[in-house]
Amino acid sequence: MTDILLDVDTGVDDALAVLFAVRHPGLTLRGVSCVAGNTDVDQVVRNTLKVLDAAGAGAVPVARGASRPLLEPHRDAVHVHGRDGMADLGLPASVREPAPEHAIELLRRLILTNPTPVTLISLAPMTNLALLLRAYPEVTTKLARIMVMGGSASVGNASAVAEFNVWHDPEAAAIVFGCDAPVTMYGLDVFYGATASPAQTAELAASTDPGAAMAGRLLHHAARISGDDHRIGQPGGAHLGDAGAVCAVAEPAGLRTRRLPLQVELASGLARGQTIVDRRSLAGDAEYHGSALLAERVEVALEIDGDRYGRLFTEVLLGRVGAA
Repeated sequence: MTDILLDVDTGVDDALAVLFAVRHPGLTLRGVSCVAGNTDVDQVVRNTLKVLDAAGAGAVPVARGASRPLLEPHRDAVHVHGRDGMADLGLPASVREPAPEHAIELLRRLILTNPTPVTLISLAPMTNLALLLRAYPEVTTKLARIMVMGGSASVGNASAVAEFNVWHDPEAAAIVFGCDAPVTMYGLDVFYGATASPAQTAELAASTDPGAAMAGRLLHHAARISGDDHRIGQPGGAHLGDAGAVCAVAEPAGLRTRRLPLQVELASGLARGQTIVDRRSLAGDAEYHGSALLAERVEVALEIDGDRYGRLFTEVLLGRVGAA
């Protein structure tokens, strides 16, 4: 059993991730922290509570966190996720209430009091995590790993070179990638590879289970928005997005990583928010002349068994995966 915490900006694929995290029998979701990203932080809280309702989750605490990046104003992605961040499905309001404490206080408490090290899964701009690590650096001693859905060793999506979660708050990302805990970057190089086929999406949508049906509706939305993307392996398929990172925590054998030097570009301009990943096997001219960048070493995901994770996601949401 793996104890996990989720940090989310609940839009469509964060919702898929929360559904999977609640339903997978090998994962125990200890809490959820919310941050501004795909939509504003108050809407993120509302969305997260609705998803926990549909998943049939127990008393999982949810806390409101940062409403904007460390240095810049908030910039949303409602053009991708809908006006409410949840594909405008018109879901009923939750009767759950968020925890009264700030997200970083919730994370600190849950990390330090858990009897075993926790895996912290970041599916959003990393503002909450950066604040946590600066205020309470001792939490790194109780973290098994930080799994970051963010960054790219190739192209971007928010800009030509920057992925949205890092682009939204580059300073926060630099703090997280440079912390003392083990960090894995699940970036755009694998993000689009974990997919649900049209048949899997249809089966989920037709289910009488509220969580599975919600997943199917959200995947339909994802297929409409980006189903023609060449990085999605199945025609008409829907990428799992953030949920793929949680699948990788549940079944790490479906992901291949390499430990590589990484640095976040913090300067203003077109490259701001780029995760510069050094994949060279030999040193270059910069190293020869003593001007190489100082960079953190991070486990960078480069290859994924996307069909495996698509099957896993579908089977878990349909209740076909039992406890090990």
